[in-house]
Amino acid sequence: MALISLQEVSLGFGGPLLLEDVNLQIERGELIGLLGRNGAGKSTLLKLINGDLSPDGGAVSRQQALRVAYLPQEVPQGLTGTVSQIVTSGLALKNAETHWQDQLQVEQILSRMQLDPAAEFNVFSAGLKRRVLLARGLVQNPDVLLLDEPTNHLDIEAIDWLEDFLKRWGGTLFFVTHDRVFLQRLTTRIVELDRGRLFDWNCNYATFVQRKEALLTAEQEQAVLFDKKLAQEEQWIRKGIEARRTRNEGRVRALKRLREIRRERREQAGKARIQIQTDKRSGKLVIEAENVSYSFGSQPIVREFSATLQRGDKVGIIGPNGSGKTTLLRLLIGELTPQQGSIRHGTNLEIAYFDQLRAQLDETKSVLDNVGLGRDTITINGKTRNLVGYLEDFLFTRDRVQAPISALSGGERNRLLLARLFSQPANLLVLDEPTNDLDIETLEVLEDMLMEYSGTLLLVSHDRAFLNNLVTSTLELQLTGQVKETIGGYDDWQQQKQAEMQKNAETKSTKPAVAQAENSASQRKLSYKEQRALEAQQRELAELPGKIERLEAEQHALAAVMAETDFYQRENSIITQTIYRLKELDDELAEAYRRWEELEKL
Repeated sequence: MALISLQEVSLGFGGPLLLEDVNLQIERGELIGLLGRNGAGKSTLLKLINGDLSPDGGAVSRQQALRVAYLPQEVPQGLTGTVSQIVTSGLALKNAETHWQDQLQVEQILSRMQLDPAAEFNVFSAGLKRRVLLARGLVQNPDVLLLDEPTNHLDIEAIDWLEDFLKRWGGTLFFVTHDRVFLQRLTTRIVELDRGRLFDWNCNYATFVQRKEALLTAEQEQAVLFDKKLAQEEQWIRKGIEARRTRNEGRVRALKRLREIRRERREQAGKARIQIQTDKRSGKLVIEAENVSYSFGSQPIVREFSATLQRGDKVGIIGPNGSGKTTLLRLLIGELTPQQGSIRHGTNLEIAYFDQLRAQLDETKSVLDNVGLGRDTITINGKTRNLVGYLEDFLFTRDRVQAPISALSGGERNRLLLARLFSQPANLLVLDEPTNDLDIETLEVLEDMLMEYSGTLLLVSHDRAFLNNLVTSTLELQLTGQVKETIGGYDDWQQQKQAEMQKNAETKSTKPAVAQAENSASQRKLSYKEQRALEAQQRELAELPGKIERLEAEQHALAAVMAETDFYQRENSIITQTIYRLKELDDELAEAYRRWEELEKL
């Protein structure tokens, strides 16, 4: 029996139905990815399954005593307390006899998810807050886990961790995401919401892409044949002679039915048509950075960084949240001045900068005014175009172009910023997280356009498929401020990183410190004091990896806090304390690694 079953369910909020007589069965152990365009109703379907909404028609059935946990797309406002308190709130606490079991369950979940129980929730980054909320859902041992865009606000390391965790979790998963690698690695089944209907593909993501393309081609061919048939019948009825004869009444009724079918047909939403203006080529040298350093207080953001960017290069920038990727971009394009070293720009440089905070959008103006700036037309690659028609290329309808910015979704804001950005000529594109909130179809159009782009590209992204398909080299920005370059995309960077880790592990395992000390001890009998000292060193060596892991986790959490946009608007005492603690962690980690090497040589 299915855990959750939807039978002929319909739901809408005015206009076309988001769900129209849909059916869905969720079986135990399935990992289901839910796909659909922005605004198709994916989040609505999750809320319906979770019981937050009731259908207008049909029925939603659940197994008796079914436990469902739901992680929404946005972090709830006003949630405060320690991590332990928030995670514990996910439990339906029982009597005192089982209280210890509840607490043990909380401790186990916090340990598995690498969360500090005493940490305050409100100082966490958005990514860590979502991890806490996921822990709150998992602590009740749910039968079904519902996730709405679980990779939002997560860096690549956190996304990899989440993938591995969910693979090992072992429960039933139903989730929405636009991350193609996440889909490929996790799903056993794809369900697509398209124009109010659910399509069950029952395959992984790669197979879905092939089958979907074939379906759309067949659907388009059938629509062409249908429209041709309708046009022929309309021409026949306009003659107005044979249509009045009794023997043709059946044909008249058939024509009425064709008209009804055509009127009810919901067209496939169009794809964005994106193009970039390249008015003139830049010089061969685009940017040259030499021994560049930059810090916030005592926290290094970029340390002794040197690189040369040439015309046509496509460079990806990756790193943990809080490592300073946006700061590095702003240094490279001249918005910030290095505190050490120099940055030189080449000739004929025209820069277009996409900022992830979308600060370039004027909240007081409409979609039309944000791009047109008072103009009715726009010139793209030498051709004058109507501004409304240009915005339609970015999937804004004629009604939507007059909407205020405040009424736009995250995906719409991203598309609007792209429309504004590409309305100006540019031979250096600087894109900071351009894929956030974009549906897969629009993301792929942007990807194809950037692949054909003849200019130079600087790209910050956590989308691994996007990086793999676009960039020719990757810069990894570490929390220490060091920048490491790898030729190729995300997969190439990951392979090189794994090779280095394996090499370091092999080097360390050649002469284990404890074994070496024990061999020395076996050659002569140790005194009581020497034996006690050796045992103490063995204990210290065994405890060091755990100590280093805890220090690095705290360092990562503090760096994420400092990366929040409002951090430097807080009280001076809090800023100073955070920066000072981060410096302490740097020193403690350096000492821990020094001591580790020292003990291994004994």
